Amino acid sequence: MTTQKPETAHPVRQGIAAGTSVGAAILLLTVGVLSILEGISAVANDDLIVVGPEYIYQFDTTAWGWVHIVLGAILIICAIGLMTGSTWGKVGAIVIAALTIIANFLWLPYYPWWSILVIALSIVVIWAVSTWNPDTVR
Repeated sequence: MTTQKPETAHPVRQGIAAGTSVGAAILLLTVGVLSILEGISAVANDDLIVVGPEYIYQFDTTAWGWVHIVLGAILIICAIGLMTGSTWGKVGAIVIAALTIIANFLWLPYYPWWSILVIALSIVVIWAVSTWNPDTVR
């Protein structure tokens, strides 16, 4: 993968990535809050979650609830860092989005449509954060 110099980077692509990065921060914040609420519902009343057929990687829904609560809290922290434009926020957003993809892949037996949606949004977040170079947008 080659990186482009700021002078040769495509300005339209950078503008789209910049706008998407702001959207990515908002998406991270929203997914974080929803993950916390989803985790709380799984911990508080694990009868609420419908479990489908048996899978090799099936875990207790209470354990999954705590995983989603922790991921949601980290998503919110990374979203705040991404909104401020900090380097740790950008790196953290990419890392936590990748972990969210893995967690939601494993969460597929419980909520398949929600998991697919969150995986797709996480891919957009990773693309936006890794593509955006703020030095090229004037």
